[in-house]
Amino acid sequence: MTTTILMTLAISMVLATVGSWLPTMTPDTEKLSPYECGFDPLGSARLPFSVRFFLVAILFLLFDLEIALLLPTPWATQLTSPPTSLLLAAIILTLLTIGLLYEWYQGGLDWAE
Repeated sequence: MTTTILMTLAISMVLATVGSWLPTMTPDTEKLSPYECGFDPLGSARLPFSVRFFLVAILFLLFDLEIALLLPTPWATQLTSPPTSLLLAAIILTLLTIGLLYEWYQGGLDWAE
């Protein structure tokens, strides 16, 4: 246990030291500007985002989390009741598919009107 802690501390210190030596700190005017993308700031920076942008972002997160929920499904066949686990995974997939179809038919996924 002590060896593991000492090795972790040693590796952390070496990486922190190398990380502080490697980067070159020469900021230019582009880096010091409010926007790092290279464009001149036009208008207010506090303009609201489109609701459609948030909808697409939330749908992406939802389906990304779906992968995390369904990842243990192959190992569910080794449990005491595999049909129950597979039924729950199928229910999750069905609900998400119905929600996606609803958004699609309502026009929520159309970026341009």
